[in-house]
Amino acid sequence: MQANGAAQFGRFLFVLLSAVPIVAGVGYALLYSLGLTGVMAEGMTGAHWREVLRDAAFWRTIGFSLYVALVSILIALAIALALVLRSPRTFTKGSLSYMIYLPLSIPAIVMAFFIFQLLGKGGWLSRLAHQLGMISALGQFPDWVNDNYGIGIIVAHVVMAAPFFTIFFANLYENERLGDYLHLATTLGAGRRQRIFRVGVPILLRRGLATVFLYFMFVMGSYEIPLLLGSQSVQMVSIRTIQRLQRYNLGDIPEAYAISVAYTVLVVVLLSALLWFNRRQMRPS
Repeated sequence: MQANGAAQFGRFLFVLLSAVPIVAGVGYALLYSLGLTGVMAEGMTGAHWREVLRDAAFWRTIGFSLYVALVSILIALAIALALVLRSPRTFTKGSLSYMIYLPLSIPAIVMAFFIFQLLGKGGWLSRLAHQLGMISALGQFPDWVNDNYGIGIIVAHVVMAAPFFTIFFANLYENERLGDYLHLATTLGAGRRQRIFRVGVPILLRRGLATVFLYFMFVMGSYEIPLLLGSQSVQMVSIRTIQRLQRYNLGDIPEAYAISVAYTVLVVVLLSALLWFNRRQMRPS
């Protein structure tokens, strides 16, 4: 009885400290975007929502955020899966198992600054290319930061995500005894590619789907990295929201709250799709 009571109190405390502030914040943002609260409140109105949903820049922002998150996660997953399936014990034992934690200890803004110094027109790679005679002026170096394709943002997130997924999949490899499954596939006549793409990759991705999704949402809503490495013409959703909140025009504030609520709805929809997929996978066929 005492254990059940402690568990219920723990769940209540978790909801109180995590879910309630989020729901309260989203509720306030919704009321503000509908003109029911705030300094510009004049009664119920959908004008701010119509302005946001009709704005092509808003949809470009959502699309660009999805694009950056998707490409970053796919590249990081490819690197992590290749490393783990090639040499899983390397990242659970030995010195490399400790060194791979180093990128995870670097704050996002520091990583963004490092990538800026590495890939910028006046950065290390451009200076190296100039010294090697590959370019005659630093301005000829490609636009890899503050560009419309988000190359710098993607590189920064890949550098941070690849070590995380490598550690995560290496632990899954051990916990799920994936080596035994791969050995069994070999005894049944499976080739190397079949072992990797029909046994190893599906098992790791299925077990780690929830974590991959959460990291995807983290990248999509990131702020520090796109703030330093992103373009002003095509922005990620967090940058666009904050900029509209900080403008002197008070009429932009309800629209900023509308963008934040719309993004929250997108996250809820994606999360619901993930939960539905997990339930479907757990059902007996």
